[in-house]
Amino acid sequence: MGEKERKKILLHICCAPCTIYPLTRLREDGWEVFGYFYNLNIHPYQEFQKRLETLKNFANMVDLRLILREEYDVEHFIRQVVFRESKRCYYCYTHRLEAAARLAKKSGFDSFTTTLLYSKQQRHDLIREIAEGISRKIGIPFHYEDFREGWKMGIEKSKELGLYRQQYCGCIYSEAERFMRKGNEQQPSTRKHKH
Repeated sequence: MGEKERKKILLHICCAPCTIYPLTRLREDGWEVFGYFYNLNIHPYQEFQKRLETLKNFANMVDLRLILREEYDVEHFIRQVVFRESKRCYYCYTHRLEAAARLAKKSGFDSFTTTLLYSKQQRHDLIREIAEGISRKIGIPFHYEDFREGWKMGIEKSKELGLYRQQYCGCIYSEAERFMRKGNEQQPSTRKHKH
């Protein structure tokens, strides 16, 4: 396929490690891929910076052109989900995917997709449902693919490349849940000393 004939896809990116397999697959299918980093949910700021810098370094390694929204707007995310914490993933997915779809439409891309479809920790069916709804609403095709099949390959490659790999999805709530899980895992060892 000639350079002029290649279709362009905007890949919403949550982080560098999750980009490895989707980028590989999309390029194998002949897409010209542009990465889009927009993640207002990430907390704290140091985590946001680590993920952003890791992505920039990775993009240089694999010759991936990036569109970056580097503003840190965690207050906006928190204002939208406070008192609706059980629906936070719905808001978070919708906000980021709609931004990606609008940018893809405005910039003349043929389609959009997201690295969120790679993670086994994310709510895969909800992401697909939201993205397909946004696609219809905005009038830009959504490219669906179950990137989870490359989960192991992505992890191995990220370790091989020495990429920073985060331990939680990004928001303050998932960070808290991670620490609570760790605390619960340690409970049995403390219980055994009780009579």
